Amino acid sequence: MQIELTPQQKNAKAAFRSFVDEEIVPYADKADREEHTPQFLIDKIAQQGYLGAILPKDRFDSGMDMITYGLLNEEIGRGCSSLRSLLTVHSMVSHAIIKWGSKLQKEHWIPKLASGEIIAAFGLSEPNVGSDAKKVETTATPTNKSYILNGQKKWITYGQLADVFLIFAQCEGQPTAFLVERNTPGLSVKPIVGILGVRASMLAELHFNNCQIPKENIVCKQGFGFSHVASSALDCGRYSVAWGCVGISQACLEACIQYTSQRKQFDSYLKNHSLIRQMITEMITNIKAARLLCYQAGYLKDLGDPRSIMETSIAKYFASTIANKVANDAVQIHGGNGCSSDYPVQRYFRDAKIMEIIEGSTQMQQLTIAEYAYQEHLSTRSVLL
Repeated sequence: MQIELTPQQKNAKAAFRSFVDEEIVPYADKADREEHTPQFLIDKIAQQGYLGAILPKDRFDSGMDMITYGLLNEEIGRGCSSLRSLLTVHSMVSHAIIKWGSKLQKEHWIPKLASGEIIAAFGLSEPNVGSDAKKVETTATPTNKSYILNGQKKWITYGQLADVFLIFAQCEGQPTAFLVERNTPGLSVKPIVGILGVRASMLAELHFNNCQIPKENIVCKQGFGFSHVASSALDCGRYSVAWGCVGISQACLEACIQYTSQRKQFDSYLKNHSLIRQMITEMITNIKAARLLCYQAGYLKDLGDPRSIMETSIAKYFASTIANKVANDAVQIHGGNGCSSDYPVQRYFRDAKIMEIIEGSTQMQQLTIAEYAYQEHLSTRSVLL
């Protein structure tokens, strides 16, 4: 078995890296400090076709195979986790519409999402509901021609600027998904500021007060909101986050190699100290392991193999925990400078912590992965017996 990128994937990775270094890295720290993503950065990734990257490759010019899409997330994550978060949530909504939306929804929304004419955000989390996502408290009451939404969403990535939201609500006691446009009467948006990491991701609270949306804005069917729409979108999101964690880790590694090659202590460059070399070695090994898990998940997704869902959870779990370890070591290597805004490793450290929470926390991944292992064990035993 040989794990090797195709020539096309290698070329794409090089192009992504060049784009990120030239167009994103110079602005990432400023965006983090100001807790705002400048519109010109969003326009640039839209012009590259990156906002349509998740769309089926055989049907859309901007679509990519899943490995290439992963490489894009790694590189953008290496430059700015907030911008990578935009790619994540925008792609989650696009994926949900492609997979579960009506013909009319696909025709209306997908071209605009692919081009970046509109930006989409994912609305699942609430003030009282996080991991137990089936228990959303927002309600959708059906009428003859519409649904009336009431409730609140929180921690909505890029909610401050999104044009359309994929919202999950209880409709007659059943989790259901809806598309809600920003200008819908009854919807108000409140910015969230002062967060720990991914500060430029422009989080928001959404408040629905008798918010009336058309009947045709339901996605899939009533009661299928979590089991079908949210689950597939979250799997897409976990894949993006896993690769983004590899990007954070890679950024930490490169920063540490540069720093230890320039900084002297005890009349010797830091890179010559054995303990520093040990930390660098652990970084390299863990990053390679995380990247291989992401390759495996992407490979299975391209095959349409159902095992890709669990492999994605494993990749997200490992990559996010490793990103935290690598970022922690990067700050340690930088010493006092690692705590200064003059060096990006403090941003990587804060961003890495967020990765262990979003799209399924570390603890939820542990429960899911272990449960899968036990089910596989029982299945194997039943076959053998």
